[in-house]
Amino acid sequence: MKRRRFLGLSAAAALGERRAEAAMALAGRDAAPPQRATLQGRMKAGTQHGDSDDILRTLAALGVNHICSSLPSRKLDEAWSVEGLSRLRERVESFGIRLEMAPLPLSSVYITKAEYPHIMLGKSPERDREIDEICQMIRNAARAGIPALKYNLTILGVVRTAPTRGRGGALYSTFVYEQARQDPPLTEAGPVSADEMWERITYFLKRVIPVAEEYKVRMACHPHDPGVPPEGYQGVQRVLGTVEGLKKFITIQESPYHGLNFCQGTVAEMLQDPGREIFDVIRYFGERGKIFNVHLRNIRGRRDDFQEVYPDEGDVDMVRAAILYRDLGYQYMLMPDHVPRHPDDPGGSQAFAFAYGHIRGIIQALAYIP
Repeated sequence: MKRRRFLGLSAAAALGERRAEAAMALAGRDAAPPQRATLQGRMKAGTQHGDSDDILRTLAALGVNHICSSLPSRKLDEAWSVEGLSRLRERVESFGIRLEMAPLPLSSVYITKAEYPHIMLGKSPERDREIDEICQMIRNAARAGIPALKYNLTILGVVRTAPTRGRGGALYSTFVYEQARQDPPLTEAGPVSADEMWERITYFLKRVIPVAEEYKVRMACHPHDPGVPPEGYQGVQRVLGTVEGLKKFITIQESPYHGLNFCQGTVAEMLQDPGREIFDVIRYFGERGKIFNVHLRNIRGRRDDFQEVYPDEGDVDMVRAAILYRDLGYQYMLMPDHVPRHPDDPGGSQAFAFAYGHIRGIIQALAYIP
C-alpha cells in the first residue's frame, strides 16, 4: 500500500472520533467520567494491516497504536528466531506502536497453499515436524516479548461466491451457499468427516497449548469462514463453523492461553439472526476469558446467505457489541478485518481508514456510556 495514498485518508479515519466528540458536546458532557475512562481504556483500536515502515507511520498518524504484524516468515527461519522477532518488535515500537500479536504460518488459505499443510491433512510424521516448528515459534515469540499469536486450522480457506454491489458502488464480499459451485467436488484432502477434523485439531492442541501455557503466550484461533451446512463443502466438514463447534474447541485443552481470534463477522455468519443472537455468543466466550482478539466487522444477512458490509450498515449493532466487550472486561484489540472494495479505492485503504475511525470513535464514546 502506498504511504501517500494511505496518509491522505486520515480525515476519513478521524470522522468517527469527531462524531463521538459532537455527541458528547450535545449531551453537555465536557469530561469523561474517570472510572468509565479507565474501563474503556482497556480496549485498543488495532489492526493486522501490515508492518512496513510506511504503514507504521500512517497507523501512528491515525492513532492506531496496537497491531498484529504481518507473517514474519512462512517457515521457521531467521525471521522467527528470537533475534529476528525482537528486531521486529523493536522496529514497531520505534513508531510508538505496540506489537500485540503476530500470525503463525497457519493462514486462512486453501490447503494446497498452506504453509504447514500436513497438520490439517493429518499426515504423520510430517505433521509432527510441523507442530515441532510451531512450538519453537511460540517459545521464540515469548522470548522476544510478543504476548499473543493468531492462527487458523482450515482446509478450505475463506469461501465466497461472486461479490455484490453496495452503497456508492462498493463491492461486498458475499456468500450464498445455493450459488456456490463445489468445483472440484473434493479438495486435495479428500473427504474429511467431522470426527477426522476433530482428531486433527485435538492432535495439534494437545501438543501446542501446553507449550503456549508454559511460555505464557495467548493462542488465538480464527473460526472457519464461513460455516457451511452439516453435509460440508467440497467433502470437508467445517467443525469450527458453528457456535457449538467453537464451544467444544475451547474445552479440548483447558488453559487460560487457549482461546479465539473472535472474528465477530465470521461468528455472525454462523447465525440465523445475527443482529439478535450475536450478543449471547460474545457473552459466552467473553465470560470464560476466551476472546484474545476481536475482528470488529459487520455483515448483512444470515447463515449461508450474507454480505460483508461497512461497519455502520450491517445487521449487528456495533456500539452495543463494544459495550458488551467492555463490560466483560475485554482488554485487547478491536480491529477491522475484511472491508468492502470500491473501484476508486482498489487497495481498500479508504475503507480501512473509515473502519479505524469508526472503531476509535466507538472506544472514545464508551467513556460516556454507562
